[in-house]
Amino acid sequence: MTSSGKRRPPRTPPRAARAVRTPRAGASGGPFADVDPQRLVVDEARRAKPRLDEAEDNFAAVHDPSGERLQKVLARAGVASRRVCESLIAEGRVEVDGRVVVEPGVRVRAEAVRIHVDGVRVTLGVEHQYLMFNKPAGVVTTMSDPQGRPAIGDHLDAETSAAGLVHVGRLDRETEGLLLLTNDGELAHRLTHPSYEVPKTYLVEVAGRVTAADRRRLLAGVELEDGPIAVDECRILESSGSRTMVEVTLHSGRNRIVRRIFDHIEHPVRRLVRTAIGRLTVGDQPQGTIRPLGRQELGHLLDLTGVEPGGRTDSRGGEAATEAPGPAPRSGSRQSTPSAPASGPKQARTNRAPSSASSRSTRRRRPGAQEGGR
Repeated sequence: MTSSGKRRPPRTPPRAARAVRTPRAGASGGPFADVDPQRLVVDEARRAKPRLDEAEDNFAAVHDPSGERLQKVLARAGVASRRVCESLIAEGRVEVDGRVVVEPGVRVRAEAVRIHVDGVRVTLGVEHQYLMFNKPAGVVTTMSDPQGRPAIGDHLDAETSAAGLVHVGRLDRETEGLLLLTNDGELAHRLTHPSYEVPKTYLVEVAGRVTAADRRRLLAGVELEDGPIAVDECRILESSGSRTMVEVTLHSGRNRIVRRIFDHIEHPVRRLVRTAIGRLTVGDQPQGTIRPLGRQELGHLLDLTGVEPGGRTDSRGGEAATEAPGPAPRSGSRQSTPSAPASGPKQARTNRAPSSASSRSTRRRRPGAQEGGR
């Protein structure tokens, strides 16, 4: 109460950065809730709206009079309703080719640009299929096996089997975990070719006690029969006298490479599970199940390899490819992040900070090899 007897208005606390739950697809507030309804959108994490002169420059740089209105493109991608997409643009939450646009009147050709909302890649017109298989032990990495052993095809329904899927890389019969399936040949090529140095993470149970000295040896590199190899990251998670749990990250695709490096340091592998490719993780997906990749997951893979949906090369890298190109050497390969070749994988945008494993992988050159079993 004031001295005059009037009630004081309630004090409004200062506005802080707030984390809000993304609503379901088609509702207001943010993108891709059909994939991840619990995703947090934090105000402070967004890029600041550009100044007026910068906004005008951004508009001029991305506007294509022959294109489609940006809010319509976003609505068609399932981000939200067209009205809500207009608000997202006005709030400075939408980037086109790395430029924040705030004018809903901007027009773009969706197939020629990269669009991010709140740092999440928007994918459009995807006709290919992208699936994640949590492979159990005992399943051979082939769609069908003439010897009658359990194979990937045994876990596919009739419709998916007819889609012409291939497995991206290989896991040996007793290795478990994340295996990608797709009919996008260009993406599969880039994920498996050694020149793109895509990091993969494994959880390894080995015999005996792995010491800090063993860890340093793995990081420094060991000499195998087919050449030297070093892991990008190595963490000792749990250790006892008879067994050790280790997490390793490396980008080599050489055959059975994880098992061989631990054999080399006299700690044979008892169990091996691939848990991640880049930042794509198998999470709590049950073994033996297959699910489609979400939009965020697919967007990460496209950013990681520089492939456009439908097998097109990066729009900034030249014309659309009609067939898978050969590997492109990196631009300053030992100084740049693993996603920055000149005409191959594209430089990652600011929303995809390279992992420590990825950054370490730029230091060393391994002998090239096609993706093999682990």
